[in-house]
Amino acid sequence: MDHTASIRLDEKEFSLPVMVGTEGEKAVDTRKLRVDTGYICYDQGYGNTGSCTSGITYLDGDNGILRHRGIPIEQLAESSDFVETAYLVIYGELPNAAKRKEFGMKLRQNAAIEMQMQRIFEGYPRDAPPMAMLSSIVASLAAHYPDLATNSFERDLANFDLAAAMAISKVRTIAAMIYRYQKGLPYVFPKQDLPFCDNFLHMMFSEPYQDYVAVPEVARALNLLLLLHVDHEQNCSTSTVRTVGSSASNLFTSISAGICALSGPLHGGANVSVMQMLHAIHAEGDDGTRFIAAAKLGSKDSRLMGFGHPVYRNFDPRAKIIGKACESVLQKLGIKDPLLDIAKRLEEAALKDDYFLSRKLYPNVDFYSGIIMRALGIPTSMFTVIFAIGRTPGWIANWHEVAATPKGRIYRPRQVYIGPVKRDYVPIVQRV
Repeated sequence: MDHTASIRLDEKEFSLPVMVGTEGEKAVDTRKLRVDTGYICYDQGYGNTGSCTSGITYLDGDNGILRHRGIPIEQLAESSDFVETAYLVIYGELPNAAKRKEFGMKLRQNAAIEMQMQRIFEGYPRDAPPMAMLSSIVASLAAHYPDLATNSFERDLANFDLAAAMAISKVRTIAAMIYRYQKGLPYVFPKQDLPFCDNFLHMMFSEPYQDYVAVPEVARALNLLLLLHVDHEQNCSTSTVRTVGSSASNLFTSISAGICALSGPLHGGANVSVMQMLHAIHAEGDDGTRFIAAAKLGSKDSRLMGFGHPVYRNFDPRAKIIGKACESVLQKLGIKDPLLDIAKRLEEAALKDDYFLSRKLYPNVDFYSGIIMRALGIPTSMFTVIFAIGRTPGWIANWHEVAATPKGRIYRPRQVYIGPVKRDYVPIVQRV
């Protein structure tokens, strides 16, 4: 039986194909609607528009489901690590031992930033926004490695494995260098014998003559944090990467565009807003009780940040995982922090109070990720940069889908024009 839908326009009925995904998702295929009828579909912000087919991530917000290449996020968080999950998302299958070793070696061998690139940092003010620095320096990879960034799908796909490894590894190194540059500290270079997250922490926090050695709990917490952010379907930054990539732009340029999109407070900056909220509550001498009461009364000054999610109508599955990890990390590290105490009080209230439960305002991944990063000693200014490191494999996988799609088309949404109708030009001497 053919799946079709019908639409009636100007007293005429038109038949439209229906697409069904492997998880039963249904979509009305409107690609020929404008050609056949002259109409387009209006969907502000593309909230109900499918711009692509994808085999990377499945998300069911109503039921709190998130799977990468079919594997539930809960299983990956329990048994995998960031590097292995990155491989899964990019290549479609979990690696065997040989492929895991080969992939890890590519990451280790391509972690360093060459001296010529290091000079780029000196052109920025010490207080420049870290995400602005990250996006522009990542974009410059296309200039430093032109053989991997030809802006030709055929040639860039031929060098994809190296470019992908380079992007994942160098984004991490660039992030650490941004942190140290802004602190006025000398750069610390990667060590090939360290695992991915231990290496990042080494580059961030080592002192002169004293290498930073991450305790296992800290390395595991960062590993989990990155893993939970690897991909999240067609969000703002990922769809930006696909849009830029659809013009045949190279991988580095496309990732840079994704970083720009992620930098906004409504996307990657959400966990920063959580910490700003906690700081404000503490500055008022409140333990969270007064803030919760004001939030329930609808006070604009007491908006509960880090709760609820535009996609999930249930508990964010990543939040469940990271919430448990957060509690464990704080206990094992013996951290006492008034902001973290306030956060726990907000969490407990939201999970028990009918006001929040009835509105499905559960703590989301942004709420917990900010708390964990603070516990690990990562400053608020670097929160979104850490998010970008975790999301890079997902951006790479989505760019690859676009580049490898036969006869793919450049992204070019339509609009409904609401400006002035045709009018004549008036010379300036006649204007009132």
